[in-house]
Amino acid sequence: MSNRFTRARPARTALSYVPVGGSRSLMVGAATAAAAAMLLTGCGGKSPSPSAGSSDGPQALAKLPQATTYTSLKGISEDTDPLATSDGTVVHPTNSMAVSATAGGPPVATLPSNELGSPTWVPVVETKPGWQRVLLPSRPNGATGWIATGNGKVQTARSSYVVKVNTATRRLTLLQSGHSVGTWTVAVGAPKTPTPAGRTFILASLAPAKATYSPLILPLGVHSQTLDTFGGGPGTVAFHGWPQKAVFGQAVTHGCVRVPSDALTQLSKVPLGTPVFITN
Repeated sequence: MSNRFTRARPARTALSYVPVGGSRSLMVGAATAAAAAMLLTGCGGKSPSPSAGSSDGPQALAKLPQATTYTSLKGISEDTDPLATSDGTVVHPTNSMAVSATAGGPPVATLPSNELGSPTWVPVVETKPGWQRVLLPSRPNGATGWIATGNGKVQTARSSYVVKVNTATRRLTLLQSGHSVGTWTVAVGAPKTPTPAGRTFILASLAPAKATYSPLILPLGVHSQTLDTFGGGPGTVAFHGWPQKAVFGQAVTHGCVRVPSDALTQLSKVPLGTPVFITN
């Protein structure tokens, strides 16, 4: 089945965060502009800091690759502890900002403020003075980068949610503040197109203009490891619904995780950047 959503738009559901360092609740809503030609996989089946130095001025940064779901990054570090938990801290660059392979290192990419029509929120997996290491939505899977903090260019919040997927048992569990919101039997990747294991995050929230098989698509910051592309897109894995209940409990997708409607309803309330752990 084709995964081409020619008029997919950001979902309009507001996503709430517990604020960090502030008293006001931070609400993350979807952008109102339409996302163009959304293509997903598995849906059918130390050096100057980045805030200083001539090497990261606007013109220099513009020449660097953007850390998006459509790009493959080189010279970037990978997640060394893909099952490690965190405190749920997530960050949003208010403008496109430099990403370094090491804390204090020269920029190797940029992280845009928006991704797939949604504000970019990524989880923090390591912290050093003045720097935060975040998961990136690009290939290779598990790509991470360091961004400078304390420069007024980053909003920080905390998600109380965690999503866990076990591909062996074909179960998805949603936790909030350590307590189970629910557990559901889901469909996962087929043997030749498995759902990739590791630590990732909810990247965006999209509502297809024509909900052929799901009213909501939740792309993740991870890609198929067996398909370089799918349906003309970058092979992005996602959570989404499915009309035939018989698929749940089966390994039949191209890498995506198909979930029952009540699970999709609960997942729609989860803030962008929320960590997702996929095990097998």
